Order: sequence, then structure tokens, then C-alpha cells
Amino acid sequence: MTYDFDSLIPRRGTNSCKWDSVADADVLPMWVADMDFRTAPAITDALRRRVEHGIFGYTHVPQAYYESVARWFARRHGWTTLQTDWMLYTSGVVPAISAIIKALTEPGDKVIAQTPVYNCFFSSIRNNGCLLLSNPLRREGDTYRMDLDDLERKASDPRAKLLLLCNPHNPAGRVWTSDELAALNDICLRHGVKVVADEIHCELVYSAYRYTPFASVSDACLANSITCVSPSKAFNIAGLQIANIITPDADTRACIDRALNINEVCDVNPFGVLATMAAYDEGEDWLRQLLAYLEENDRVFHAFCAERLPEFPLTRLEGTYLEWMDCRTLGLPSDKLEETLKERAHLWLNAGTMYGPEGEGYMRWNIACPRSRMLEGLERFARFVKR
Repeated sequence: MTYDFDSLIPRRGTNSCKWDSVADADVLPMWVADMDFRTAPAITDALRRRVEHGIFGYTHVPQAYYESVARWFARRHGWTTLQTDWMLYTSGVVPAISAIIKALTEPGDKVIAQTPVYNCFFSSIRNNGCLLLSNPLRREGDTYRMDLDDLERKASDPRAKLLLLCNPHNPAGRVWTSDELAALNDICLRHGVKVVADEIHCELVYSAYRYTPFASVSDACLANSITCVSPSKAFNIAGLQIANIITPDADTRACIDRALNINEVCDVNPFGVLATMAAYDEGEDWLRQLLAYLEENDRVFHAFCAERLPEFPLTRLEGTYLEWMDCRTLGLPSDKLEETLKERAHLWLNAGTMYGPEGEGYMRWNIACPRSRMLEGLERFARFVKR
């Protein structure tokens, strides 16, 4: 079956965070990580059958759910050691990270993050009374590298307890290699720092690259890891609120389970459970076609910028659907540029400073939309620059 990713599906008036958060209907939103594609038909079919039942009480998560997750990661990503009893479900990866920090730290402890990085890391650290230890990534040409020397210094801080790993990395677009992940873990092990791997973008990896679950790199990585995953980004079902926390250590799981209950994010809805099973059991062909479409979007985006916007360098996109553009030539702070683009170009992008001070001067684009809509966004940006 061939799936349609070109149709322009109206989303205004659906209480969409992406589309209905601004009063000006002329603004084209290319900001939050939310796709403008309908999800896999297998998911909508499963949800339709559930809706027709008509009763939506409290949900029991069946053993088949855990088996579906384990099969998917074994088949698609080679994580064959994953056991069903290593998993805890919750309502999202951000609540998962917050619960993990609550479970494994005390107020005043420090949490390492590799900036620029997903902005909710900062609030999860702050809301649990912890302090951020920034381990900035190094920009090298059109990509980013880990600064392992700096990580060694930061991890040696006796108050450093956790490292939040973004794999694949948002917004840098990196898909970390096994060697990079192993080197990071060696440093963390030397200093007693646990690795919390946010791998929500793990399915969104392009053909020249390979996602490696951090916990699958080695027995040492597995023992020192807590992994957070969800089908929400890849299958565009974030509103169904479902995610999984995976760790092999029973005592660690018990602590996290307790924190999930304290934070009251220990229940999920029936649609998230069914959507996850449908995605992992029946959605792989849809995902394959989605990735091919996104990869072509990335190629077209880079070609447009090379021809029309050469003064705005892009990071090479290995994974995610989030382009990272260097806009420092405009001489505007990122947050000011975000507002100016909305007002004058009717284009909404994310300011790079959302992801830490290392993002100053950058803007993040979401290209998970029909190609014609992406090109319209680029044209608006090009007209703005020309004016």
C-alpha cells in the first residue's frame, strides 16, 4: 500500500497546539515537533474499533503490550535482550524523565545535559530542585560532536548524579554512534553517573545512519542506563500520551515506580495502549514510507538553502525531522527573530535559545509536513531576508 504524505490536511480549529496557539490564521507553524501527516491507518483502525465499543473506563495494560514493545526493538533495532518486565508505562517521556530525576536524586544534586538540547530537560531538572551541569556539544563543520574532556570534568563533580542523553539528538540532528555512546558511558561509570536516555526520536533516522539503543551497546551500558521511549514522535500520536521507561534493575524500577505514583503519572488511557500495539505490530511499512518522504524533504530543504539562503548554514540532519539553521548573519537574538518572523513573515519557528545559550543565533525548523507547505515556509523566510 502507498501512503499519502502530500495532502494538505486542515488542522486549524482542532485545538491543535501547533496550529491554534496563535490568533493570526496567516501564520504558518513550523515550530513544535508535531507532524502534519495522518498517522498510520493501522492505528486509526484500532482506535475506531475501540471508540465503537463506547465505554472508556480505567485501562489495564495487557502483557501483549509489553511483548509488542519488546518485539519491535528486537526486530527493528537489534535490542534482543530487552525483557518485558523491565518496562514501566507512563503518560509521556517528559513525565518519565521528571519521575526518574525525582527517584534518583536529592534537591541540590546536579544533572548533566549536552546543550543545546531539548528544552524540557531544563524544566525537569529545575522542577525537582536539581541544578543543570551543561556539557556543551562542539560544533564541527556541519555537525556536532560530544566534548568528552569537558564531560569528564563535569561528571567528576561529586554532586553529579545523572546525565540526560538525547539519542537521536534534538536539535543537533545527531544519531550517536556505538563508539560515542560507549565512550560516554565509560566516563559516567568512572564517576558514578547514571545515564537517562531519551530516545523518543529513535525511529526517525535516515538511510545513511543507524540508531543504536544506548542500553544495547554493552552490558555495562545496559546496567548503567534508564531508557525512555515512545511511538509518539514517529507515528504522530503525542496527544494519546503514552511512553515507556526501561531499566533492568528491579530496585531502580521500584524507585521510579514510586516516583511515578508520587507525580500521579502512573495511569494511561486506552487509546495510547492500543495505538502503541498497532504501531509496533502493523505500522512498519507506513513508517518506512514516512522516512523516505522526510529524507526527501531534508534533501529539498538543503538544496533550497544552498541556492537561495547560502548565508544561513544548516546542520547535517542524521535523525529527527528538525532542521537547525544558523541565523547569526541577521544579527538578531533568536527570541527576537522568532517574534519578528511571526509578525512580518507569518512564519513560526523555534528560537534556538529555547535549547540553552549555545542555541543563540539559531532557529529550529520542523519539516514534517507536506513538501509544498515546507517550500512555502522557505519562501516566506527568503522574502523576509530579502526585505
